[in-house]
Amino acid sequence: MFHLKRNIPAWERVIRLCLGVIAALGALYFLPPGALRVLGFAAAGMLGATAVVGFCPACAMLGRRAVGPLK
Repeated sequence: MFHLKRNIPAWERVIRLCLGVIAALGALYFLPPGALRVLGFAAAGMLGATAVVGFCPACAMLGRRAVGPLK
């Protein structure tokens, strides 16, 4: 199974999840139907996915280290 080391602390995961929900609701209510709304949902989905998984590829590319005790 594919395993990624978490590089997002718990407090940031909570914030990302809340922002993902807010972004999805904002895309639903404030963006016109079409490609722009789809992009809004995609951004919300990425925020939610990184919050649930605990790993952010962009943060890893910028050199963010794993969270927690190293084994």
